[in-house]
Amino acid sequence: MTIDPAAFGADLPLAEREIAYSPSSCIGGDYAPFIQAYVERSAAALHIHKTGRCLAYGALGSNTLDLFLPLDTGPAGSALPPLLVFIHGGYWQELSKSESLFATDDCIAAGAAFAALDYTLAPHATVAQMVVECRNALRWLHAHADELGFDARRIVVAGSSAGAHLAAMCCLRGWPGDSDLPGGLPAAAVLVSGVYELTPLVGTSINEALALTPETAAHVSPIRFNLAGFPPALVCWGEIETQAFKAQGSGLAQAIGAVTPSVPQVFEVPGRNHFDVILDLARSGTVQGNATLGLLDHQSADGE
Repeated sequence: MTIDPAAFGADLPLAEREIAYSPSSCIGGDYAPFIQAYVERSAAALHIHKTGRCLAYGALGSNTLDLFLPLDTGPAGSALPPLLVFIHGGYWQELSKSESLFATDDCIAAGAAFAALDYTLAPHATVAQMVVECRNALRWLHAHADELGFDARRIVVAGSSAGAHLAAMCCLRGWPGDSDLPGGLPAAAVLVSGVYELTPLVGTSINEALALTPETAAHVSPIRFNLAGFPPALVCWGEIETQAFKAQGSGLAQAIGAVTPSVPQVFEVPGRNHFDVILDLARSGTVQGNATLGLLDHQSADGE
């Protein structure tokens, strides 16, 4: 499938591209209340689920994750729970796992494990380096699944905004920047309000910390690669988002559906914006949450 960057606003004048890729431009510019909601809900999860563990998946100080397991995993010999791995957003240069635990309660209530990743942020790492770190985190979780207490066959990766980009990059087969992940890893993906073609960001203020060139942006744009083998996926975004973000999501979904038998679930979430749409990630009773929980029940082909 031929990708035209213009479809994602790459040919817009710089001032218009700045607005198109400013998620807060749809909500009056102030996204602090939504970040505060992340903080408060994450703090509440830590308070309630005191069995959470901070674990290192790599050698760098930023290579850590917080893991939460359901207290009741059933009688001995019963199936291990699935795992939802969340990669936070922040345009590859803000936030952390500490503000990313808001889906813990929903996952635990559904009998699933939950993990939130940290990775090195710009300007201390390139986007390509972040991609490799996140892929290594999935490798580590997969290798240690039995001892940690979740099902290696049912690891679902999820992300919001820049985190959705990194999650999508974790699903690629044959990406030249890294060796492939083990077969069936991840078993599925939840991609919320992501950027999957990065060249429109070159020249914008967003790129000051990222230092992307047209060439390096193309190297980390998942929509440009062969998407054969992409796992079952949910691709969504909020109603109150810029057209550029909506085009990014629909464009990736179309590209995946063109080459894989598992056509992605694609939808726009009514009444939600770029920042609060992710709060429904695993919340039962919401369209997004029900779809995510359905993917967590999915058995990978390798495990059937």
